Amino acid sequence: MASITEAEIREIVKKIVSSSVGADLLGYTSTQYNGRKLIGVYSDMNEAIDAAERGYKAVRAMTVEQREKIIDEIRRLTREEAPIMAKMGVEETGMGKIEHKRLKHILVADKTPGTEDIVSEARTGDNGLTLTEMAPFGVVGAITPSTNPSETVICNSIGMIAAGNGVVFNPHPNAICVSNYAVDLVNRASAIAGGPEVLVCSMDKPTLDSAAIMQSHPKIRLLVCTGGPGVVKAVLSSGKKAIGAGAGNPPVIVDDTADIKKAGKDIIDGCTFDNNLPCIAEKEVFAFDSIADELIAEMKKNGAYLITKEQADKLVPIVLNEKTGKNGKTVKVVSRDCVGRDADVILAKIGVKVGKDVRCIICETDFMHDFVQHELMMPILPIVRVHNIEEAIDLAVKAEHGNRHTAHMHSKNIDRLSAFAKAVETTIFVKNAPSYAGIGFGGEGHTTFTIAGPTGEGITSARSFTRKRRCVMADNFRII
Repeated sequence: MASITEAEIREIVKKIVSSSVGADLLGYTSTQYNGRKLIGVYSDMNEAIDAAERGYKAVRAMTVEQREKIIDEIRRLTREEAPIMAKMGVEETGMGKIEHKRLKHILVADKTPGTEDIVSEARTGDNGLTLTEMAPFGVVGAITPSTNPSETVICNSIGMIAAGNGVVFNPHPNAICVSNYAVDLVNRASAIAGGPEVLVCSMDKPTLDSAAIMQSHPKIRLLVCTGGPGVVKAVLSSGKKAIGAGAGNPPVIVDDTADIKKAGKDIIDGCTFDNNLPCIAEKEVFAFDSIADELIAEMKKNGAYLITKEQADKLVPIVLNEKTGKNGKTVKVVSRDCVGRDADVILAKIGVKVGKDVRCIICETDFMHDFVQHELMMPILPIVRVHNIEEAIDLAVKAEHGNRHTAHMHSKNIDRLSAFAKAVETTIFVKNAPSYAGIGFGGEGHTTFTIAGPTGEGITSARSFTRKRRCVMADNFRII
């Protein structure tokens, strides 16, 4: 994900606060939905943390079976209310597609691991029995993004509650309403299942200041951040145990052994899912020159619109804004007016009018083009021609910028697939499928929206939010 400065965050907060009346006309704000007060939303971070601690103590006293009942209820409500959160997410942030966000909520409900992920270990030997159990941290402080806001809140809540924790969220300022709706959903599920009325908490106006209080508060034992490099860096500098899910710029390699028809469809399907907001989505393609024309033709059959080099150059300053960094150097950051927008909306900005059947903008570029080097999080896909697998791997690894997040490849050559996987070292490596298969959507394995590459937890789940505790009984209780 692209970074966001402190000044930008404060400006977003100002806009949201000033537009609260407009949000209310839609039937919701950061503290209420259709006249109903949201549960677990506070104006003071210290109060939110205290409430989350009470929730932690209550859930800690429960049996694992009781915890799982809460999680079952979260899953049920998430499935039922996925359309509401999907619509809210698009309305509030202006990003993504309603149907795709609905599918992401269903994915979270169905494939986020619960208490079954918490498994104890026992070891016996001549010197007795040692039992290792996965214990909760206590109160977890979580920062969530605007790209997958309510999905991340619910996914994190399921895993953290399964581990026995209480949670306090500091949502992205541009997705407060839908994030807090998800917090309320979790608390409603807890109450229905016999748990505490307030188990997870959030802020009505999350800011950098509230995040700073959360990061330094003595009751917060674990920090989990899903966001851009700026906020991840801040969390990792807190001095506390932290899980950081940072940026990605996933490359795709397509070689001359690939099923080109399938590759063209898979890449466009993955790249355009929720308008490229997922950080695992395909961001740039490295195609063998011998199959590039055929690949582009297949992409066009699946909703891609090919623009010229001149049109691509015209689009660059629209989707990437130049700003002066703290060191006085000029940097390029993605335009918030283009992130997660439909392809036809972006094309209209350069005077190209197309229908809604156009899902993706594709263009041929060189390796150093801005579209290749920057994670855009919008349905724009640059294609770079390469001559062989060595060149493809070299450029793809460089384009990924060492994030070690996600990479993709379409090939039937096992040696090439293995070589790229070894070279790129990403947390997720998807072979011959759309990117979303990497988080269990059309692929095997559980789902998560907190992919912790920087801190090494990888595809997080309930066990990621635990700490190991050992109990030893020396010389006894071995029955062999």
